[in-house]
Amino acid sequence: MIFDPATDKPQDECGVFGIYSPQPADIAWLTYLGLFALQHRGQEAAGICVSDGERFLVEKDLGLVSQVFDETRLDKLRLGTARVGIGHVRYSTTGSNLRFNAQPLTVRTNKGILGLAHNGNFVNAREMRQEMLDDGVLFQTTNDSEVLLNRIARLSKLDLVEATARAMKEMRGGYAVVLMSRTQLLGFRDPNGVRPLCIGQRGDGAWVMASEPSALFSVGAKFVRDVAPGELVWADRDGLHSLMVIPGHQPTACSFEWIYFARADSFVDTVDVHEARIRMGQALALESHVDADIVVPVPDSGIGAAIGYARASGIHFDYGLYKNPYAGRTFIAPTQEARELKVKLKLSPTSAVRGKRVVLVDDSIVRGTTSRQIVNLLREAGATEVHFRVSSPPIKHPCFYGIDTAARKELVASTHTIEEIRAMIGADSLAFISEEGLRASIRGPGVCLACFNGQYPAGIPLENDLNKLALEV
Repeated sequence: MIFDPATDKPQDECGVFGIYSPQPADIAWLTYLGLFALQHRGQEAAGICVSDGERFLVEKDLGLVSQVFDETRLDKLRLGTARVGIGHVRYSTTGSNLRFNAQPLTVRTNKGILGLAHNGNFVNAREMRQEMLDDGVLFQTTNDSEVLLNRIARLSKLDLVEATARAMKEMRGGYAVVLMSRTQLLGFRDPNGVRPLCIGQRGDGAWVMASEPSALFSVGAKFVRDVAPGELVWADRDGLHSLMVIPGHQPTACSFEWIYFARADSFVDTVDVHEARIRMGQALALESHVDADIVVPVPDSGIGAAIGYARASGIHFDYGLYKNPYAGRTFIAPTQEARELKVKLKLSPTSAVRGKRVVLVDDSIVRGTTSRQIVNLLREAGATEVHFRVSSPPIKHPCFYGIDTAARKELVASTHTIEEIRAMIGADSLAFISEEGLRASIRGPGVCLACFNGQYPAGIPLENDLNKLALEV
């Protein structure tokens, strides 16, 4: 598994975007803007696919959205009569970080050319892939999105909507997908609603689907609603349509959407992300108060919880860590010494912590290596005490639904007690929010807490797949 040593966070999964316009529009440009708003969800690859009803063009590559799509490459996608397009930003939770794994994926079928962009993981993808391989099906990539696309294509006697609905019933896991033909845009979500997908509409009548509302707003669309768990929606010249394919499941959206992944200005399943993070901090203050002089967030993901902690505790909030906005993921760190220096390149303490007892608030601890370095930074800057507070429970189990949380043996909380972790990172005290406090903070109809408690609402891979993935201690 791949980590960013400067953050030691569960890696972002993917972001998807789709648009259908009843009249010709600059679909490529609008999709580019939507992907730019979703860049935080995946930084390894980006791709856009567009169609004008006849031509079907795709451009994708490794890199950030702005690196993959310069003006020349966007011009290749600018069909003057384009009406439908999809886009994808990717982090490789399943499949190697290679160009051929970049999305959207495209395939020629009896339904015409199809393009697909997928966020999440299918827990039964390996067994379905093997069944198809045994039947002579060819695969061009190593990611599980192609399994779904092949399944839809092989249902040749059904139209696109019917085939997609059938495939939804066969695939298990956490997923949100946008799918396009030359004349239709489809979007669908797993029956537990683990991965997010929402719908918006522009003033010109164009329908937009995206992982987060922030992408809708970036293209001038108004939020309409979330795609319901187990629902299939599609837009065409007759408007927006809906089919509830898999009803009756208890929604269990990924809690990390509110903890870390979603942008602070987004809302997921109608729950405001920033407000949820503030409530997490307030719950932390009530559950694990400590006498201190200053509350300091680990930027940027710890800011909301730190605000909440400060409000509930009455302790002064200040920015005790400066984040270098130019220290991105592309910085090369070939040695352990270089990786440790990368933290100092990305984060540096301010004078606000000098001589102070600090409450340091972060969203998660995965391996603890970066947390230890941040604590050391504050001590070197003159902090007299450092009390670490975390707005998620201890991560003890891997995620199978599209988040890279690493092999279980690499999760420090799966093999160490909280006191052992405290000693490892060098903090004066350490506390995590409780599962009850997290649920109350999110205030959703139901959330997935599998990486904390090992209870997987959308299923797990077969035992032999678990062994292949080396996810056991």
